[in-house]
Amino acid sequence: MVGDTVATDLTAAHESIRGAVVLATCNRFEAYFDLADNPDDASPLPAMDAAMERLAELSALPFRDVRETVEFAHGNHVARHLFSVASGLDSVAVGEDEIAGQVRRALDAARREGVTTAPLEHLFQRATETSRAVKNSTKLGESGRSLVRLAVELAGSRLGSWEEARVLLVGTGRYAAASLAALRDVGAVDIRVHSRSGRDRFAKREHLTTVSADAFAAEAARADVIVTCTTTTDTFALDLESHGAARAAVSTPQLIIDLGMPRNVDPGLRSLPDIELLDLDTIRVHAPIDEFATIGEARLIVQTAAQRHAMARRVHEVAPAVVQMRAHVHAVLDREIERARSRGAGAETEAALRHFSGALLHGLISQGHTLAAAGSGSQWTSAVDIVFPPADGDEDGDRG
Repeated sequence: MVGDTVATDLTAAHESIRGAVVLATCNRFEAYFDLADNPDDASPLPAMDAAMERLAELSALPFRDVRETVEFAHGNHVARHLFSVASGLDSVAVGEDEIAGQVRRALDAARREGVTTAPLEHLFQRATETSRAVKNSTKLGESGRSLVRLAVELAGSRLGSWEEARVLLVGTGRYAAASLAALRDVGAVDIRVHSRSGRDRFAKREHLTTVSADAFAAEAARADVIVTCTTTTDTFALDLESHGAARAAVSTPQLIIDLGMPRNVDPGLRSLPDIELLDLDTIRVHAPIDEFATIGEARLIVQTAAQRHAMARRVHEVAPAVVQMRAHVHAVLDREIERARSRGAGAETEAALRHFSGALLHGLISQGHTLAAAGSGSQWTSAVDIVFPPADGDEDGDRG
């Protein structure tokens, strides 16, 4: 366990960490950082290593354990992840409302500790707006159950006892985390996990027994329940020939829940004795709403919001260059108006000069915002530095 001031502790872990917001719930711990800009494009890893070292101290865990279980995201992947979390798309009960409140409270806590920053404020405010848009525009959460939970409920009627069931979970991604939580909620305790890609972070983080590739066939044959939710789809996680051979000497009933999209399990396994297969097509029939379409709609809202956030962030990054250019043009404008007045020009000339400078700035700034939104803002900023140097450096040359 870590204290209530963990965001402050993590912010103080490295000089380049300007702010932090920590989202800690019963089944997740996420820290969002704002790092100082580095003109030399130095790696952010030293700051992240320092934060993990501090987190290891606070939680009394070995640094290696913390490092091996942490997953990183940067750039717009952070916004997409947070927006998805805030909208309940990563929750065990998809669409549940509680996580949105937890996201808001995480920002409030960072504010109280004085460790939030403008970029973090914008990020978390957009997350709250996105969760509200998902709730208002889709039927997500109406059922109060996710497909994972529905699958587990359907499986429960086919089992004698979850407490005594030997369960094999195939997959280590976010859907696996939701599946694990749902399994534990119904009382499953003997849960092993197999990663087709060989990753063991998930198993270590959740304190699960890892099933190696060599032991997978035998373990899959003995399991009472197999839940597959892997994105490694080059081949079936369970195919008719190999699983049939492994099950040849086993006569106990086996339930397989295939949550993969595309499917992880060969549909031909239904032909084997003592095997029942629940796949998404079967589960969908029992869903109270069309969760496939609803989740798709919600993810599109999240993706669009993340893209807009990225565009706004990029436009914000060129703001100093916009200010610099305005100052340069206005300084030139003021000198030319003063020159015109000294030559007897009237209000019409002054109005024309102001109109011209305004039109010039509008076109250039619009171009800068467009380039920034497309990811080329740094090039535009560099051009502004060359063409429109700071106003203090302007010289009034001889113009006759």
